[in-house]
Amino acid sequence: MKKVLKSVFVIVGAVIGAGFASGQEIYSFFNIYNESGLIGIIISSVLLGVIIYKALKKSNDFNLSNYDELLVKIKVPKTVKNILNIIINTFLLISFYIMVAGFTAYFKQEFNIPRIITALAITSISYITFMKNIEGITKVSMWIVPILIIIILIIGLQSNPLKTIQEIELKNINIKANWVLKAIEYTSYNSILLVPVLISLRKYSKSNERNIGIITALIFASLSITIYLVLFKEGNLLGIEIPMIKIANEYGSIFKYAYSLVIIFAIYTTMISEGYGFLTNYTKTKEQYKKIAKIICVSAIFMSNISFSFLINLTYPVFGILGIIQLIYLIK
Repeated sequence: MKKVLKSVFVIVGAVIGAGFASGQEIYSFFNIYNESGLIGIIISSVLLGVIIYKALKKSNDFNLSNYDELLVKIKVPKTVKNILNIIINTFLLISFYIMVAGFTAYFKQEFNIPRIITALAITSISYITFMKNIEGITKVSMWIVPILIIIILIIGLQSNPLKTIQEIELKNINIKANWVLKAIEYTSYNSILLVPVLISLRKYSKSNERNIGIITALIFASLSITIYLVLFKEGNLLGIEIPMIKIANEYGSIFKYAYSLVIIFAIYTTMISEGYGFLTNYTKTKEQYKKIAKIICVSAIFMSNISFSFLINLTYPVFGILGIIQLIYLIK
């Protein structure tokens, strides 16, 4: 069971990034469709569970060591394989930079700490974690992810979710292509950053693929629905950068600071997952791994000055659409 939990927490930590924890992703992909968005979350959670199971199963059955080998085993044509490899490496690296930018932006906004200081701190910690390989990632996730889950659920309970559920009118749910496709797109871009991490979990996931997929999907659905209900109660939140912080602040300063901790931890767990996914997928030897790890950590310091929201708005929708190719091949 311990191996299952290690895998689950690493996966959850990779998915719950700054966008998810802030409420921005859930609002943009699901809440804007009102009651229909609730069904969108369920669709997305089921698809995510299937992808996790399929990727882990393939990884263990064929003893895969990297993403390229997976593409060969699921019989992706060479041209498509090359395109997907470029897409996933680019996405993982950009996402790593996005998380560093988000981390420095948060401390600049809240405490007026210069970006260069927080960038140096977080990239140094990330480099140390990378040097410990998957063991370092699992140890970090085993400590941090349960805290994230507990705080999100506490904030959710504070908002009186049962009353919000009673206000939801199921008759308003309409089966339309827009929100269904949005749910699929959300799953597809998450799967891009997840698959390389899933392959690296081979030693923990063998013979436990189904349980890991189910438990992760249930946790993801629970957290997503919790945030959805909190945002649903608030109504229109367009233009709010971090809606969950705004809402937590309404419950008192202790909830605001607790949720600020969630944002920081979420950024860090996703950052190291994406950086590690890129390194294991891009490098072939230990020496190359160490060299590239130094390069991406140093370059992230300079990238931290780029607007956090600009990077998200520029890359996530594009990669979400492209990731559907991978999703189709994995499920097939």
